[in-house]
Amino acid sequence: MSTFMEKPKAVVRKWYILDAAGKPLGRTAAQAAVLLRGKHKPTFTPNVDCGDHVIVINAAQAVLTGKKLDQKFYRHHTGWFGGLKEVKYGTLMQENPERAMMLAIKGMIPDTTIGRKALTRCRVYKDANHNHAAQKPEAWKL
Repeated sequence: MSTFMEKPKAVVRKWYILDAAGKPLGRTAAQAAVLLRGKHKPTFTPNVDCGDHVIVINAAQAVLTGKKLDQKFYRHHTGWFGGLKEVKYGTLMQENPERAMMLAIKGMIPDTTIGRKALTRCRVYKDANHNHAAQKPEAWKL
């Protein structure tokens, strides 16, 4: 019996909707990362981009458990001396919840060419309105 290897041209991509309302941010991001990579498919091949498109709605209603809103920071460095920038997740969730969700998903995707390509198929919206009804997305249960 030989191992099945998916061909890049044979990949069939579907559209899924994840509703983050009332669910933990990390759990929603982890499920989105699995769908973007294609690890939920029986034809998953690590060296082929076989993931699907993911729409995350209600990102503003995602919850952070424990004291993460006050104690967790998003940090990045500009590259200049003294250029460390910090933003509390409480502030980030109020001002830009789409960015908080996207950062969580990005941290769960591998930093390779396949991972960067997979991240382009992710769309995050802070409320339930999205403009992808023409693609007929299916709801994915968490």
